[in-house]
Amino acid sequence: MSLTPKTAVEIAREDLAKRLKIDVSSVRELSLADRDFPDMAFGAPVDGEMSAQMISSGWEIKLGADGKTYEYRGDKYQLRLHNFDGANYVIES
Repeated sequence: MSLTPKTAVEIAREDLAKRLKIDVSSVRELSLADRDFPDMAFGAPVDGEMSAQMISSGWEIKLGADGKTYEYRGDKYQLRLHNFDGANYVIES
């Protein structure tokens, strides 16, 4: 699947709603920005994962729900949740 910024935001909103057990309409898009990351895992590797150490361009998606901010990182190939309860997650790859 090839992600666009718009589809990445929608997938991220749906994922966060499921994780928080709330309706997707309660998840707000706070920002979507182009960003360079330090590696192919967007600085959000999962346990035991190794990734190429090269600058990767993608998007930083910030969502808001229940008074908190959550961060997703992605590009057209993958989407990751960064630092959710102290862990990173691959949502799409």
